[in-house]
Amino acid sequence: MKNITLSADERLIEAARERASAEKTTLNEQFRRWLASYAGVAGQQQRYEEVMASLRGRLKVGRKLSRDELNDR
Repeated sequence: MKNITLSADERLIEAARERASAEKTTLNEQFRRWLASYAGVAGQQQRYEEVMASLRGRLKVGRKLSRDELNDR
């Protein structure tokens, strides 16, 4: 695992430590969770954009879809 150094307001750091402690975890663990989530979302967004770009202009429905059809799941 690699170490990094961050800068933040002391009051925010202390408040975050207190919250993590109340949740029976550490600020480091909470940051690791946030970082994993943040990195995953960025990766998913990039993959989505790549797929959409590859499909652009290749798919045709043949008619304009109704609002209900667009929202149908």
